[in-house]
Amino acid sequence: MIRILTDSTCDLLPAEAARLGVEVVHMQVRFEDGEVFRDGLDMTPDEFYARLVKCDKLPTTSQPSPQDFMDRFEEAKAAGDEVVAILISGQLSGTYQSARIAADSCEYDKIHLVDSMNATLGEQLLVRLAVQMRGEGASAAEIVEELERRRMDVRLVAVVDDLKYFRKGGRLTGAQALAGSLLGMKPVVAVRDGKVGLAGKARGMPGAYVALFKLMDSEGGLDEAMPYMIGYTAHRKAAEPIHRYLTQNLGLEAPLCRHIGTAIGTHAGPGAAGVAFFAKNTEQDLAL
Repeated sequence: MIRILTDSTCDLLPAEAARLGVEVVHMQVRFEDGEVFRDGLDMTPDEFYARLVKCDKLPTTSQPSPQDFMDRFEEAKAAGDEVVAILISGQLSGTYQSARIAADSCEYDKIHLVDSMNATLGEQLLVRLAVQMRGEGASAAEIVEELERRRMDVRLVAVVDDLKYFRKGGRLTGAQALAGSLLGMKPVVAVRDGKVGLAGKARGMPGAYVALFKLMDSEGGLDEAMPYMIGYTAHRKAAEPIHRYLTQNLGLEAPLCRHIGTAIGTHAGPGAAGVAFFAKNTEQDLAL
């Protein structure tokens, strides 16, 4: 049996994880008052974003401990199962390192770790691909090989409504955020090579959506043969322009639409929306 394991930053709903047969190791979210919640379990996304807007300091996330992974790995070892663990980018979190420590300590050669080089919906696309391949009878080695081959094709791009969360997170100075706000500039952000960065900007949200669509094209376009998803941080309506673009302009089937959780949402803030997809042509690099 092949066990597929991931972390909570992939934003897979608990009911979906159970249906897909995916085990989830949860991060912890700590707010400025010291209160700690398990990511994806103790607080709904709506509750998280309602609280986020009231924070002077951004909440922080704590990676799962090696022991959190060790418990899962020991269970698999006792059952003689293989494990394929698909985890948030090592550039964004120490989660992969915790899993590596646990795997080395477990001394079981049927544990396979995959750095997704992504987060949230981009990471989830790889999890869903692994589930699909397992259902088709692929071996753990075949799944890992395909994930490692395709992970650099995954794109996650999003528009951001309010720059203050980037300022709070240290990604913009106060002066940069103020200047951008006064000019009505809205950033477009992307995950590439495992890191989050600014990929463009435009005046106003309508302009930001157009910039996002152009960015998708410059990346070689969406591979219609592979899964794709759209997401939002607090307000579902923020994802509607992306939904219309995919279904009306590109003529694609309606995508899955999910909350973007704490990994990216803390810095993007409420009102952000994005799309995760596999690029058709990956020869062109995205300038961050």
